[in-house]
Amino acid sequence: MSLQLEPNAKILFQGDSITDAGRNRAVPGSLGGGYALLAAANLGLRHPDRAFTFWNRGVGGDRVKALAARWQTDCLDLRPTWVSIMIGINDTWRRYDSADPTSTESYETDYRRILTQVRDSLGARLILLEPFVLPVPEDRRTWREDLDPRIAVVHKLAKEFNALLVPLDKIFAEHARKTAPAYWAADGVHPTPAGHALIAESWLKAVGE
Repeated sequence: MSLQLEPNAKILFQGDSITDAGRNRAVPGSLGGGYALLAAANLGLRHPDRAFTFWNRGVGGDRVKALAARWQTDCLDLRPTWVSIMIGINDTWRRYDSADPTSTESYETDYRRILTQVRDSLGARLILLEPFVLPVPEDRRTWREDLDPRIAVVHKLAKEFNALLVPLDKIFAEHARKTAPAYWAADGVHPTPAGHALIAESWLKAVGE
C-alpha cells in the first residue's frame, strides 16, 4: 500500500496523555515526546517534498466528553486534512479509580458526534486508534470488561466513517506475549519509549508508510 497522505497534508493528533506526551502548550507546533513526534519525524525524513504540517492537541486526563467539549478550538478551527484520534482509556480508568464511569453508550454518542463534525465541516480523513491496556499491575485485567466494549465501538465507528483503524490493543497484547508487558507500558497504560515507538510504527503502517 502506498502512502495515503497527500502533499501538503495537515495532520492533527488528538487524544489524552498518551498523545499529549508532555507537549509544550505555549508552542503551537509542539508534538511532545511520544508517538506523534516519532511518526511526524519519520514522515518528514522520508518525504521532505510533501511539506506535511503536524499538530498535537492531546490533553492528559481527557475522556471523550472532554475531547468533544474542546473540539471546535482544538480540531475544527485548525482545519486539518487528517485527524488521528486515540481516546477511551480514561473513560475506563475513572470507573475504577474514581467510581465515575462513562457508559459505552455515551462514549459512542460523543465519539460519533466529533467524527460527524470532522466529516461534515472539514471533509477530513480519519485515523482511529484503539485504546489499550496491559495487565500491569494485575488489577488492570479487570478493566477488560469496561474497555473491550469501547474497542468494539471504535471498530464500528471506523467502518461507519471509512476511517483507517490502528488495532493497538491487539498489537500491544501480541508484543506483551513476547516481552514482559511492563516493557511496553510500565503502568499498563502509559507507553515506555519502546511503547511509543510501537504506536508510531503501527500508525505509519496504517497510513501506508
